Amino acid sequence: MPMLEIRRHSKRDGEQAVHLSQAGVELARWAGTLMGPFEVVAASVAPRTRETAIAMGFAVTVEIPTLPNISEFMVESQQAARETGGPFTKLARLIERPGVVQDYSRALTAQWRHLMTTLGPGDAALVIGHGGHLECGLVALFPDEDHDSWGPMFDYMEGARIHYDSGAGHFHDVEIVRM
Repeated sequence: MPMLEIRRHSKRDGEQAVHLSQAGVELARWAGTLMGPFEVVAASVAPRTRETAIAMGFAVTVEIPTLPNISEFMVESQQAARETGGPFTKLARLIERPGVVQDYSRALTAQWRHLMTTLGPGDAALVIGHGGHLECGLVALFPDEDHDSWGPMFDYMEGARIHYDSGAGHFHDVEIVRM
């Protein structure tokens, strides 16, 4: 079965920085030695995601377009801070309610499913994305998991590995990856 690895981009100097820091390049380089090969490598339009993939040693083959409701998603997703429970559980409550976070999360998972359609058994894809976004997509794919057991939101280069059943068109077997 094909596998999808999702990872948050590597380190940058401050939240406003567009590019990776030197420490980020080194972290991505190290992480890249622990994974792969990938038939598909996807990155968002943000330079730091592409830089992360390249520092890992992988050429970006797909650019993932920014979803149209990104601004509304950013505002609404801040509501998770007011919820109780672990971070993934807080997101799960937002995602189960109709609204922008639910729509955004489902659109993100549709992008991931689309990446998997060209893969055969044993193939793998890598998505380099952003903190807060990847977690929403993961919760949307696995709404019935014990989200509190997943721990904190993803730090730099953290993410998950999930397998894809091509015949049924769904993901299964999530493994959280920490650095």
